[in-house]
Amino acid sequence: MSDKKLAGLWIDGRKAIVVTNHDGQDVSEFEVKQIVFADVQHGNSNENAANNVEQTNKSKFFKEIEKVITNSTELYITGPGTSQEELRNHLLETPQYKNLNIKLGTDSQLSEEQVLEEVKSHFHA
Repeated sequence: MSDKKLAGLWIDGRKAIVVTNHDGQDVSEFEVKQIVFADVQHGNSNENAANNVEQTNKSKFFKEIEKVITNSTELYITGPGTSQEELRNHLLETPQYKNLNIKLGTDSQLSEEQVLEEVKSHFHA
């Protein structure tokens, strides 16, 4: 088993399933640590307001994910669409994560168990 603090997650625009092999301090077995849900706002009066709310919500969503992956040395992000790239870019612009080794993958909808297996497979655990 690796002594590195590893994390992986499946993400789309609405939720992230986060898997780590640590509790922030101690390395252990891989497990699903948390499912983070994004706030979704509906019914804004104009496009500019809607865009501002969307950006604010996305930032809050990414910050919630950051809390779960704190102290990770490597991160694997998978999912459909462009959410993986957006999260990677957000993390690389954050001083705490600018040196984090991030790898991207692509997967359609996965269950918690499938995400756990995908992350373990990626890290050969």
